[in-house]
Amino acid sequence: MSKTSLLMKKVSVALTGGIVVTSLAGCGSSQTADRPDKPQNDDCRDWEFDDDEGVWVCDDSTSSHYHSYYHGGFFYPSKRSLHGSSSYKSYKTSSKFAGHSSSSKGGFGKGSFGGFGG
Repeated sequence: MSKTSLLMKKVSVALTGGIVVTSLAGCGSSQTADRPDKPQNDDCRDWEFDDDEGVWVCDDSTSSHYHSYYHGGFFYPSKRSLHGSSSYKSYKTSSKFAGHSSSSKGGFGKGSFGGFGG
């Protein structure tokens, strides 16, 4: 093997390794670092993060706020009421928004919008 082809092989291996490391660095770390702190609220003791809405949802079946969205210190009983909040609208368009952008809802494998559950 010539010196040139050996050098090219080493460069190729180094570049491929760098791409793999860079790709893996992004896995698992997206969104969790930017999420708002989990609420410390006695009205709900079990929380799940809704990645699409970028807010916490009460998952405590014994709570009167079960399946309510929590944002800015308030519970919202539905997505519609959450989306109607001026505070949430501001948050959703800000750089602090911890959810997925609405453009991520379409694309390959997502099916069509609307219909049952859509």
